[in-house]
Amino acid sequence: MKVLFDTNVVLDLLLDREPFSLEAAKCFSRVEAGESISLLLSLFEIAPVNKTALKGALNLPFKDFEDAVLHEAARLVNADVIVTRNTVDFKHSSIPVRQPREFGEGEP
Repeated sequence: MKVLFDTNVVLDLLLDREPFSLEAAKCFSRVEAGESISLLLSLFEIAPVNKTALKGALNLPFKDFEDAVLHEAARLVNADVIVTRNTVDFKHSSIPVRQPREFGEGEP
């Protein structure tokens, strides 16, 4: 399963931002325990934000351009799900969107 974690979820974990850090940690523990950037880079593929993603994001009906860019990056790497705290901002997503607390529910 390919998952795109929104930047807010990654930073919640790395910066221990309460009350969100616990749910973020649970998400990452499904992949592997740890909190350092080096470990994250060894565990995850980084979805590139390139010209194709930026151009595609311009044509999406998202209110926030950053969210549109994340969506396009996820789409271009064939992500199966986007994990974000801001699910309402992804109402136009063509990819399933989950809250951190929902990540893994019903998944193998």
